[in-house]
Amino acid sequence: MKDTFDYNHQYLIRNGKPWFPVMGEIHYSRYRESLWEESLRKMKAGGISVVSSYLIWIHHEEEEGIFDFSGCRNLRKFLELCKKVEIYVFLRLGPWVHGEVRNGGFPDWLQHKEKEILLRSDDPEYLSYVRRYWTQAAAQAEGMMLKDGGPVIGIQIENEYGHVGGQTGAAGEAHMRTLTALAKELGFQVPLYTATGWGGACTGGLLPVMGGYCEAPWDQSTKELAPNTNYVFSKIRNDALIACDHHTKDEVTFQEKDFPYLTAELGGGLQVTGHRRPVATGKDIGAMSVTKLGSGVALLGYYMYHGGSNPKGKLSTLQESCATGYLNNLPEINYDFNAPIRQYGSISDTYREIRLLSYFLQDFGEDLAVLEADIDTENVLPGDMHTLRLSCRHDGEHGYVFFNNYQRRHRMEEHRGVTLRGSCDAGDVLFPTTDIASGEYGFFPYRMKLGEAILKSALATPLCCLNTAQSRIYVFYGDREPKISWEGEKRAELLHISREEALQASRVKLEQEYLILSENFVWQEAGRLVVTGTGKTQIKTFPKLAEIPEGFLCQGKEKEFWIYSRIQEKPLTKAVLTEKAGDKKKREYEITVSYGSKKLLRETGRDVSLLFDFAGDRMDLYLEGKKINDYFFTGQKAVLSLGYFDFPGQLTAIVYPLYENQDIYLEKWPEMENGRACRINALEVQEEFR
Repeated sequence: MKDTFDYNHQYLIRNGKPWFPVMGEIHYSRYRESLWEESLRKMKAGGISVVSSYLIWIHHEEEEGIFDFSGCRNLRKFLELCKKVEIYVFLRLGPWVHGEVRNGGFPDWLQHKEKEILLRSDDPEYLSYVRRYWTQAAAQAEGMMLKDGGPVIGIQIENEYGHVGGQTGAAGEAHMRTLTALAKELGFQVPLYTATGWGGACTGGLLPVMGGYCEAPWDQSTKELAPNTNYVFSKIRNDALIACDHHTKDEVTFQEKDFPYLTAELGGGLQVTGHRRPVATGKDIGAMSVTKLGSGVALLGYYMYHGGSNPKGKLSTLQESCATGYLNNLPEINYDFNAPIRQYGSISDTYREIRLLSYFLQDFGEDLAVLEADIDTENVLPGDMHTLRLSCRHDGEHGYVFFNNYQRRHRMEEHRGVTLRGSCDAGDVLFPTTDIASGEYGFFPYRMKLGEAILKSALATPLCCLNTAQSRIYVFYGDREPKISWEGEKRAELLHISREEALQASRVKLEQEYLILSENFVWQEAGRLVVTGTGKTQIKTFPKLAEIPEGFLCQGKEKEFWIYSRIQEKPLTKAVLTEKAGDKKKREYEITVSYGSKKLLRETGRDVSLLFDFAGDRMDLYLEGKKINDYFFTGQKAVLSLGYFDFPGQLTAIVYPLYENQDIYLEKWPEMENGRACRINALEVQEEFR
């Protein structure tokens, strides 16, 4: 039987039951197609159940009437791989998408017609171009809709329509309905249709999805921004950072009570701009996500979840820039976004933070979805660094108490001797007294049903349910004494781990389910365990592995976990950095790379990365005279995957100076020399094994 999908005013529904998915954005046309399957498996291993992706018009029809669905633009291959990996898909059709793309995704030839026709309207000529483009896309996606056994369950129409360009009012609503009808006519027939709903955007009666970012790189200020509202529990769905940045009023065009609170654009990171370069951390995203859960959200949708690179254009570069009418300059190629999975597929702290919540929602989301949010501190302002922020999602019988004592870029007051309270009609459940440190956030369950047992309260957070060959085990985590209490005589089997261990935890299903602790990616593929790592790789498993992965040796047992290690040969790749003659405008370097065996690297699926510790305004990298990446300085190391470019032997790096009085926002400035910084401090080689 095929899956069915629907929604009510409170939550999404799958196969007649409440469904609480986690969605992650990856742009297939911004990533190398040979690595799509691996990336999809990494996303699924992180707990993502729905992949979302823009169809970027300029990537497919840069030249009028000439369509390109080859290579990284191969929509059909991407959807086929999503089906193979068994992950659902939301296609964001546009036709205008923004996405930090040139012209918001419109090809130049279309943009140049704006004096002749009214773009983003029901103008018949504009709609004829949309029809032609979507007809081509529909042919690529044929057979990939859910009704045909494919993975596509949802379609988003337009983006920020009426909020950023387009028409407002009745004309805007009518255009959204026109586009929806056209999409359905051409074959994009799915259970769910959405539209962005913030800042007065028109939704055309579609299911509205919201957003939220921990900072605003598009803000024209180069100063520290005010404390972010996304760290305060609130019933307000509009994110002030993205809803009020443009000319429209902060309003909605739909009745919120009729729709569940869904997000499609929670910032999984931040794409830096030339003038503003905040760095999103794992805790930034983790605390924001917990706050959204406590505020009643029914879908965690992250933009971006996987970084990438702008493809090479035939006629121009394809990034957003001031030259194309925007207020912001962005890197020509680099779309890393500081995302959970970075530009070249490496893991980040944000991946681990989101995985904590994704695993919980996979196993307990059906329960959480039906619980209303009862916010204790809704009137607290984000600038209040003293009040502990609290919310409770419950049904009068059981629930979860959410707390947030984290505010990005600020120190919150520590709270000692706190007694958290879970709302119950028959009498509130009081948790054991505890301390909540500055920067801490999370949630605790009360009267939670675990099989036939009822956990009355715990100072620990549920991660997942593990089905082993012997029993069903509920995994909880936290760094304080859990102080588990039960109702009645029945008990469930629990495994309690530290928060750091939980951040390393992957759940994989082989002949049974295992919890694998690893600092890098872990997933199962074709019945085998895949573990990435560098040099000496150690994993810990619960329970003991029935079959040890190739190259690993068992090192014994530590508490409940079995330890396995894999020691690879010493890295064979070397890189030599040589400075060439420079001038006041830039400094140029040559990088010579030597490999032990390119054949071995390719055959074993290994990668080699260069990590640049540089100081300057930006750094460009060239291969055979062609730019392959560009980095705006943020204080982080710049990463280049050599495997992504088939292991080149020589590269050129050009660093451009950053001046001490330059009008940009940086969280951390480099050390200056004579009023400027323009150098590569160090170059590191890192080999990754699979």
